[in-house]
Order: sequence, then structure tokens, then C-alpha cells
Amino acid sequence: MIFNTGAALLDAIVLAVVSRELNGTYGYKITQDVRDVIDISESTLYPVLRRLLKEECLEVYDLAIDGRNRRYYKITEKGRVQLNLYQGEWVKYSGKITKILEVAI
Repeated sequence: MIFNTGAALLDAIVLAVVSRELNGTYGYKITQDVRDVIDISESTLYPVLRRLLKEECLEVYDLAIDGRNRRYYKITEKGRVQLNLYQGEWVKYSGKITKILEVAI
């Protein structure tokens, strides 16, 4: 992606990815799913996850898988409210951009 991926956009993408799984999903899977949308490194993603945890948009729990502990992230009600806000803003933003691009073409 050639556009700036600011904190709000990363938060929105991460919340959307995590919200797709009822019981949450783990860090590596989140990284892979986010990479389907934008190019991001794990070193960039984990601070986003920590920030969303601190803001209570995500909650975390550990689960033992094949003898190893796996950390799962799950969206909270506050996170769903934030995601809905981001989605509404995206609709307005993308609609304005579409109108501008249609005029330019």
C-alpha cells in the first residue's frame, strides 16, 4: 500500500481481523490476516495489540496448544464500538475519495 498507514487505520484493521473470530485469535494469525490487507511486520503489529489491550478494546487469554502456550486476543464491547466508529468514518472517507477520483478521471 502506498498510502500512510496511521495508527487509526492499523487499529481498525486489527479490530476487524480479531472481530471475525468469536473466541478470538492468536498473534501470528492476526499478523498473517493483516498482511493480506497491508504489509506489516510483527514488530509493528505487537505494539498495536498492546495499545488496544491498554485501551480495553481487546482482551487476552492464554491457551495451551500442543504443549505450548498461545496468547489469544478477543475484541471487547468497547472494541466493537470503536470498530463501528472506524467503519462509519471509512464509509464517509472512501465515498469522498471516490467522488474526487471520478471527477479526475
